[in-house]
Amino acid sequence: MQTINGLPAHVLLVHAVVVLLPLAAVLLVLTAVWPAARRRLSGPNAVLALLVVILVPITTSAGEWLEGRVADNSLVRRHAELGDTAIYAAIAIAALAVIVWWRERHLDSTPARGRDLAPRSSAVTAVVAVVACLVSSMAVVDVVKIGDSGAQASWSTWSSHQ
Repeated sequence: MQTINGLPAHVLLVHAVVVLLPLAAVLLVLTAVWPAARRRLSGPNAVLALLVVILVPITTSAGEWLEGRVADNSLVRRHAELGDTAIYAAIAIAALAVIVWWRERHLDSTPARGRDLAPRSSAVTAVVAVVACLVSSMAVVDVVKIGDSGAQASWSTWSSHQ
């Protein structure tokens, strides 16, 4: 998928990644630290995060196609390099979202007397919450850096044609 309705697909797809990856990160933090959110949102967030893992390579592939059609400059190259890191953030968010969902699902299916055997100790929950907060923060910062570099590259290309 290189174009959508005559427009470069990257320009359109990137908006989905810019919204959905930080949304998955915020929901990850909520589900990792707040039990009520975990019960209601951990499953939908795991699905969302996995969708983002699929969407990121499609978006970067469309970006590589676009990169080959714009004037080569250091800002475009920098954006492309940073864009290649988005998949790592998406995978980390998805992995943690699945872990949070799995732990919640496992707890729900464990009989009350066997809950102490569930992989649900306070220490594990705290570690998952801390890691989720760190990874989510890094993912959001990554998205901001990638987006800023893309805006800089776009603006420099546009302004040089004026």
